[in-house]
Amino acid sequence: MKKKYLLLLLLTGLVSAVCPAQQVMYASLEALVEGRGDTVTTLHVEKRAKNQIYLMGGADYRIEAVGNKGLSRYLRRRCYAVRVDTALYVNCRKMRYKRFRLGGWYAPAMQVGRNVYYCAQPVGQVASSTATPPDAVKLGGEVGNAIAASGLVNERVYYELDTATGRSGFVGRERMAELLAAYPDLQRQVLRETSESAEVMGKYLRALKEKEEAELKP
Repeated sequence: MKKKYLLLLLLTGLVSAVCPAQQVMYASLEALVEGRGDTVTTLHVEKRAKNQIYLMGGADYRIEAVGNKGLSRYLRRRCYAVRVDTALYVNCRKMRYKRFRLGGWYAPAMQVGRNVYYCAQPVGQVASSTATPPDAVKLGGEVGNAIAASGLVNERVYYELDTATGRSGFVGRERMAELLAAYPDLQRQVLRETSESAEVMGKYLRALKEKEEAELKP
């Protein structure tokens, strides 16, 4: 029994060595949409802790190249998106929502057809409308800003990338209903939702992705 277990471990390690995770970097939004990327093998994806996000801001994932400072610097400052197997991440340094920046590091994303949607903290008008109760007491100054920031650490919403301009739009109930125009049942469901959080809107984006992919199959 022990020999069989060791053999299984060896075979598992061999399969992992033969089939490493596919890692692709995209230099621009156009390259991402068209699937033109550079394949690499040294990327490390790390989920950032909540206290890191609270103290330093930025998105949920840190992506670096193991043992390559130059490539790590490129990933932080210039790379637009990274795909690791089926998981897609966009560089929030490149993202804008109206006049607001979304910070550094990478946010998880999904591609639905030629459209790209990513999950990040609410900023600007989105923050006040989706993450703050309408009857909440608004506190000013540094203390008020700190309290607001700490509350947003756990909040996420979806943004849609305009593939022509690179600008981001908020995906709330109304936008999601537009995207689901071809699927009336899902459209009616999303209009009844009381939350516009990433958890809720993500459910409909995944359903839309599944339906569109099913329609493309022969």
